Amino acid sequence: MSEHYQVLARKYRPHTFNEMVGQTHTVKTLINALDANNLHHGFLFTGTRGVGKTTIARIFAKSINCEQGVSSKPCGTCATCIEIDQGQSVDLIELDAASHTGVDNMRDIL
Repeated sequence: MSEHYQVLARKYRPHTFNEMVGQTHTVKTLINALDANNLHHGFLFTGTRGVGKTTIARIFAKSINCEQGVSSKPCGTCATCIEIDQGQSVDLIELDAASHTGVDNMRDIL
C-alpha cells in the first residue's frame, strides 16, 4: 500500500461552511458575523468529540485569514487557505483540550 492512509472523517472533512452538515446555528452565526464584518476578539469552540469543532474552527480561520479578504466563503486556493487545510499554518494553533486543561495552560497560550 503505497498511498498514505487517511481516516474517512479527515479525508472528507468539509472545507467551506456550505459543505458543513449539522451545527446550523453555529455556522449561521459565524457566516452572519463574517458577512457583517462584526467579529469578536475571541471564539471558543466546545463540545463532545466528533461534533465538528476543529472543522468549523479551520473554516473560520480560513475565512478571516484568506488572502482574498475576510469573507464567509474563503477561496481555498491561496497559500494561507492551503496551509490551514493541511494543518501547517503558523498563524493557527490547534489545541487538544484534553491535554491543556488548566488555567496556566491558557495563560501560556494567550
